[in-house]
Amino acid sequence: MLNICLIEDEEKVAGFITRGLEEQGYHVVNYRDGASASDAVSMHRYDLIILDLMLPDIHGFDLCRQIRKFDQQVPILMLSALGGLSDKVEGLQIGADDYLVKPFHFSELLARIEALLRRNRPQPAKQDGDVLTFGDLKLDLKSKTAERAGQEIILTSKEYGLLELFMKHPNRTLARDYIAEQVWGIQFDTGTNFIDVYVNYLRKKIEKDFDGKLIHTVIGMGYILKNK
Repeated sequence: MLNICLIEDEEKVAGFITRGLEEQGYHVVNYRDGASASDAVSMHRYDLIILDLMLPDIHGFDLCRQIRKFDQQVPILMLSALGGLSDKVEGLQIGADDYLVKPFHFSELLARIEALLRRNRPQPAKQDGDVLTFGDLKLDLKSKTAERAGQEIILTSKEYGLLELFMKHPNRTLARDYIAEQVWGIQFDTGTNFIDVYVNYLRKKIEKDFDGKLIHTVIGMGYILKNK
């Protein structure tokens, strides 16, 4: 199920959007002010953010700038009663992916959301049959084996699952709670560091004695598989 973060202080509008999206199978989390929304987005992974411009504590443009400082990838759809060309241009220039003027039909909102999600759908590492490749790293999904630069890498089942997740979402920051859910099937406990421990285990196996670091830490957010 895809997670959508809705930042909207008008209760009726928020309820209208939430009901409609949940009927379409999305999970929607609501925030009514910029401060709580900024904290949530910095700690959790969302597939899309719907951001109203007129919030009680901060302008939506400023909040968008904050979000883009720690997440360059999440699609942001701005909502506003301000329909002037200059408003739309500014919103897009500071990091929004789309701009929808109020009032709007739900069908148009849904179409915009679906278009953004398609555009942002992560591209997996190159897959040839049952083999994923990322640079000189290869993962055989059938035999459950890994190798880098032709050298076999022995992985535990969880290390394998972790690497598979990274290789299916290259160049995308993965939050710790998302990793815990996908690999361990549990909710992440912020009081533990087991995700960091396993990432370090995996790093040692796929990076030690090889050229180039692959798994990078994104401070305050999670980890990303990418070439420098």
